[in-house]
Amino acid sequence: MKGYLKNYSGIIWLLTGIIVGSIAGLIFGKKVEVLKPIGDIFLNLLFTAVIPLVFFAISSAIANIKPSEKLSKMMGITGVVFLATVLISAILTIVAVKIFPIHESLTAAAITEKINEKPFADQLAGLFTTSEFFELLSRKSMLAMIIFSVIIGFATHKSGKEGIRFASFLQAGNEVFKNVFILIMKGGPIGLGAYFAYQVGVFGPQLFGTYAKSLGLYYSFGAFYFVAIFSLYAFVAGGMKGIKRYWKNNLIPSATAVGTCSSIATIPANLDAAKKMGIPDYIANVTIPLGATLHKDGSSISSIVKMAVVFALFGKGFDTADAIILALGMTVLVSIVEGGIPNGGYVGELLFISAYSLPIEALPPAMIIGTLVDPMATLLNATGDTVASMLVTRFTEGKQWIKDSI
Repeated sequence: MKGYLKNYSGIIWLLTGIIVGSIAGLIFGKKVEVLKPIGDIFLNLLFTAVIPLVFFAISSAIANIKPSEKLSKMMGITGVVFLATVLISAILTIVAVKIFPIHESLTAAAITEKINEKPFADQLAGLFTTSEFFELLSRKSMLAMIIFSVIIGFATHKSGKEGIRFASFLQAGNEVFKNVFILIMKGGPIGLGAYFAYQVGVFGPQLFGTYAKSLGLYYSFGAFYFVAIFSLYAFVAGGMKGIKRYWKNNLIPSATAVGTCSSIATIPANLDAAKKMGIPDYIANVTIPLGATLHKDGSSISSIVKMAVVFALFGKGFDTADAIILALGMTVLVSIVEGGIPNGGYVGELLFISAYSLPIEALPPAMIIGTLVDPMATLLNATGDTVASMLVTRFTEGKQWIKDSI
């Protein structure tokens, strides 16, 4: 019993903090806003540490892998797995919308978020690159920083003896920032507890308002996808042992994802979980940071739900072949261009409204739904990265990977 408590003490304290915070939010309502600074401090520490952690994780993973075809094979499989899981989530959501149609009229609300009005070409350039080096240090430039990290990793490969020394530095940096994350997570029970209290106290009542039906569909289907489909993916990756290993190590990443509403903030927890699942470092250190920006099952599901709601709002049918094919293409695009930060941009809403030639009045309902489903969407986005990494490992290392790993 003592050994059990020692192994799971971190999880128990984290869940205790979350439960106490949630109860406080329910009891005291908006009064718990006074706790928000505590949650913000915890999140700020996570966000500050995550940028160097991702840089060292990716660059060291590539720099320290032995020259072979394994890396290119892994990257190709990662692309296929990411695309396939996003499309599967979208197709299953379309089926769910067909079974449980959304006909509720919605009242548009005022837009309070500032929309980026830059031309799409400029937004695209800004997505993959930055004009100044220091801009790479912002979490808003996550994809650009990941691309830069990949370049650093490959450049280290080509630098001979000097590259060997630099690769050791990258590996040391990776280990240091893993421990930075461990130290920050010591405050997780208090930080996440305060943030949960704020989220439940301030935003909880909205879940039972105008958007209850669409939110009910999203959260119900999201829960099904989280439990059933992720279990199926884990089974494909490693059989029953894969399922057990995934869920045994998925609790802290799940709590972090829901509490922070950020895929990026969940990267350290996912990397730690991936190591415990037995996923090789050279796979986890690339697929998980990359997945935080490019692989979003939750965003794919929310895109379909938002499209169905907006279509119902404007009296259009979401059942023609053209609409569905375009919807699938849009979900893939949204998964690529949306950021991994809380409510990190409404590019997805603008894209599908433009693609379907809908009026600008369609934007507020889509934005409101996007905000209210953010906790579940982030949960699916973030924890989907670890199970995707298991699939990548299965198809890169072979069936035996689950037996050979710890």
